[in-house]
Amino acid sequence: MADRLVSNFKQLASEVNLQDRDFQIAIASIVFNPTFWNIAARTEYNTRLLTKLAFNKPKFGCYLLAFTIFSLGLFRDYLYEKALKNQVSSVLLADPVFRYLGIASFLFGNVLVLSSMWKLGITGTYLGDYFGILMEDRVTSFPFNIDDNPMYNGSTLCFLGTGLYYGKPAGIFASLVVYLMYQIALKFEEPFTAKIYAKREAEREQKKKKSL
Repeated sequence: MADRLVSNFKQLASEVNLQDRDFQIAIASIVFNPTFWNIAARTEYNTRLLTKLAFNKPKFGCYLLAFTIFSLGLFRDYLYEKALKNQVSSVLLADPVFRYLGIASFLFGNVLVLSSMWKLGITGTYLGDYFGILMEDRVTSFPFNIDDNPMYNGSTLCFLGTGLYYGKPAGIFASLVVYLMYQIALKFEEPFTAKIYAKREAEREQKKKKSL
């Protein structure tokens, strides 16, 4: 059993054409996007650059970043689907069950992404914290009651679902890169966001003491 799994893994890996130019560009886009929005958000927090570009209106600055991130995401998805067309479909993924798994993965991934966007709103979704637009309470209802990071994990499932639907080993590889990049992004985002909210609570405590 173990030997068969190793053999299948090696076959799937060998069927990923890493030399394909379109695939390289798609992977570069996957790596670039979370890198970009983390740098942009940190720059905003430290310099208020985007707020200044938005006529000193933090919400408009956040909308500007949201539009940019959303547009980059659409372009990344286009590059991904374009790259998959050049990649081989594996006989190991030819069984209809993988097609159904792909559909289920894609649909559930979209449920996670869209429901989390609905709960958080534009500023909550697109790094409004870095603009000083903070939420009063942590969202704990669906999908956050089943997943701490539904946006990232939902996006990963969409990539995986597309790869499985078309039976493309390259799609599975790209999904692993997506997952890895989101995990790296979280290492930067989660502690920094916690710091932002901790600062707000400290400022509130100071105000309470001064009012006594």
